[in-house]
Amino acid sequence: MDFTDLYIDGAWHKTAERFDVINPATEAVLASVASADISDADAALDAAERAMADWAAQTPRHRSEVLRRAWELMTARLDDFAHLITLENGKAGTDARGEAAYAAEFFRWFAEEAVRADGLITHAPASGARIVVQHKPAGLAVLVTPWNYPAAMGTRKIAPALAAGCGVIIKPASETPLTMLALMPLLEEAGVPKGLVNVLPSKKTGALVDHMLHDPRVRVVSFTGSTGVGRKLLKSAADQVLKPAMELGGNAPVVVLEDSDIDLAVEGTMLAKMRNLGEACTAANRIYVHQDIADEFTQRLTTAMAALKMGDGTDPSVDVGPLVNAQTRDKVAEFVADAVAKGAKIECGGETPSGTGFYYPPTVLSNVPETADCVHDEIFGPVAAIQTFADTEEVIRRANDTEYGLVAYVFSGDFKRALQVCERLDYGMVGLNRGLVSDPAAPFGGTKQSGLGREGGHEGMLEFMETQYISASW
Repeated sequence: MDFTDLYIDGAWHKTAERFDVINPATEAVLASVASADISDADAALDAAERAMADWAAQTPRHRSEVLRRAWELMTARLDDFAHLITLENGKAGTDARGEAAYAAEFFRWFAEEAVRADGLITHAPASGARIVVQHKPAGLAVLVTPWNYPAAMGTRKIAPALAAGCGVIIKPASETPLTMLALMPLLEEAGVPKGLVNVLPSKKTGALVDHMLHDPRVRVVSFTGSTGVGRKLLKSAADQVLKPAMELGGNAPVVVLEDSDIDLAVEGTMLAKMRNLGEACTAANRIYVHQDIADEFTQRLTTAMAALKMGDGTDPSVDVGPLVNAQTRDKVAEFVADAVAKGAKIECGGETPSGTGFYYPPTVLSNVPETADCVHDEIFGPVAAIQTFADTEEVIRRANDTEYGLVAYVFSGDFKRALQVCERLDYGMVGLNRGLVSDPAAPFGGTKQSGLGREGGHEGMLEFMETQYISASW
């Protein structure tokens, strides 16, 4: 790999301490990557502070053109980024290329949003003063990203921060730092000033991020990951009252009503469950199917899941690759064993294969009891856990009975009825008769313990801005 060192102030920095990145399909070492420490974090903050002073003063159009150029450059190199994503994350080629295209699109969307940080001027009814409102860059932002989308989770944060006028330090996941490091030469070519974006891979994530969150120059922390880690970061962020943007865990229900088009419901469930091999906070976790159509739905879903080809994602004929590491694979296996011990039936899959690589087969479980651990925690793997329900009131109650509220999916042939169900679900996002909700143009985020704030849409840029009000008379 060409880019395996820290990226600070537009230059590559070696470190004495390094760590290995493993290919999940072969368990071979892909690269040895530099591991940042506190002094590196300080150097990155210094660089970002210097660069932001000039970047924030640039016109919105200038920032827009740089981001647009980043989109053009990344779009021209999607295959290269997809290949790297597959190597370090394990996902199949189709999934990896989809992620690369999705990641690039954030640069185009926020290139367009950069010129739309609209304010307003109004006349105060009581005092007669003018109310002038504008949005300004909030300050330096610390971005912490997960391993499941090595490209998209970075660009989804970098693009709005740059559009808003902020400098950033990004801490990619230790399992998958290579994609974000490889993005840096592209940003240089697009015209991003040196020091504005800094990348600090590290095996000392907790101490490194906590140190940065206590630096007075940092004003925003944006994190995607588990709710448990999010709680810890919120506690650290509270010491300086930082702006938090938190995209945390999920426990997504799929509600298949009895009047659904079963083919459409199976297709949507497959997408919601198997996109990224189920390693997504948006992945279908609890599949509720009306009892009148449960047998037919289960049969068709099982046929579709069993037909998927598992193997090394670099093979273009492969549908599903390995999970990211042994810990994730073993946790998925434990969920299946627990559900079966409590009465669930394995319709397909359900057995960890022998040999090299962190593989787990596409699996369908029927008759999953409410007491199964997978009903209450994220599976984060290719396991479809099917439960049945008798009436709409019952399934709405069960779907909402979780501390999470990121995304839900509803399938129904009656559009009016489906919308009524959607509005009663306590989730930040709902997919109606479709298994995909993620879109750079839409506000991505959840309710309850699934997070704070939104990414994407117009709201995504405002997470990196502060609203300033000026009272004046003229």
